[in-house]
Amino acid sequence: MNETTNIVRLRQPDIIDDPLTDILRAGARKLLAQAIESEAEAYLASMRDLKLPDGRERLVRHGHGPERTLQTGIGPVEVSRVKIRDRGAAGADRIRFTSAILPKWARRTKSLDALLPILYLRGLSTGDFQEALSALLGQDAPNLSPSVVTRLTGEWQSEYERWQARDLSARRYVYVWADGVYLQARMADQAECILVLIGATPEGKKELIGIQAGVRESAQSWRELLVEIKRRGLSIAPHIAVGDGALGFWKALDELFPGTHHQRCWLHKTANVLNKVPKSVQPGMKGALREIYLAPTRAQAEVALDLFEDAYGARYPKAVECLRKDQRALLAFFDWPAEHWIHLRTTNPIESVFATVRHRTVRTKGALSPTTARLMVFKLIMAAAKTWRRLMGENQLPKVIAGVRFQDGSEVILLPTNSAA
Repeated sequence: MNETTNIVRLRQPDIIDDPLTDILRAGARKLLAQAIESEAEAYLASMRDLKLPDGRERLVRHGHGPERTLQTGIGPVEVSRVKIRDRGAAGADRIRFTSAILPKWARRTKSLDALLPILYLRGLSTGDFQEALSALLGQDAPNLSPSVVTRLTGEWQSEYERWQARDLSARRYVYVWADGVYLQARMADQAECILVLIGATPEGKKELIGIQAGVRESAQSWRELLVEIKRRGLSIAPHIAVGDGALGFWKALDELFPGTHHQRCWLHKTANVLNKVPKSVQPGMKGALREIYLAPTRAQAEVALDLFEDAYGARYPKAVECLRKDQRALLAFFDWPAEHWIHLRTTNPIESVFATVRHRTVRTKGALSPTTARLMVFKLIMAAAKTWRRLMGENQLPKVIAGVRFQDGSEVILLPTNSAA
């Protein structure tokens, strides 16, 4: 007798029905198995000349290794490697077959190995990897434990040490940007300051020059960073440095690269000025500041600055004083090619990276050791460097290097003087 039931099997909330993905995984498993078989056959064919004394082939198939799960971008795929036996030698003389497609100890594809540190650096905590990737890689996906990233940080440390020891004697930087970010490390009494220096090469590319960890943006901390890059061979001073108002950097710069011009960052200066006025005034004042640094000539910028003082000097003298005291350094960019002004007015190449760093530290609630914080800044900047835009007007850089003078962004043409007959 057929028994009927009123029980309805409900779909579990964490189960995702995706027939297309199942088909893709099945196809991937089949193609991978075929590729592994073809690789083994090609290897055996290349070794056909190796024979035993009785004429038999020395290398033969020897079944398959145990099946294992390989994590891929479309989820887990079960695979097993082909085993090849060497019948003619033993010990160190034995020929061993290693698959280039499926290395012996591989548990994840290389694309996933690259993905995990990116997710970590972008704000995903190590304990959240399995939950976040379960929809893509399947429930209870193995090989995604927090220890994976722990091992990766060890690799980052080795990479960082090699980078810190690189030779700079063949390098030259036309412009440099300097800034610092404060990170509250785990079990630390005060935030650690990571000092960063980025430079523009004669070809117009931006590069990370150096990183220095310090207690604050003091002259001594910046001096240590500049001394280190000079020790590794950077002997030619940059033409202009861009940074905020931290006096420590400018003092150290004048000591070690005395010929470098100063350009104050308008992004930092705008924030400093606006901090001295009520929020209701800030939108209008911000527009007035924009009129200054976006002026087409120095003279027009100075007129806009005078108008700023006329508008706000009586009620907000501290804001005007904050702007006036750095007027010369704020307007230094007018003496350089106009194509480069957008790059020279701010420390944006560093600020955009620091925004990600700050997000990462907030996501982990400050749970970073000083070493991890330094490595994180290094890896984030190196990752961001791949997408950095080249300097606009790179054809002007050789003129800057040659010492050509610019006024209001245009090259100064010196006409020959006629000598008296």
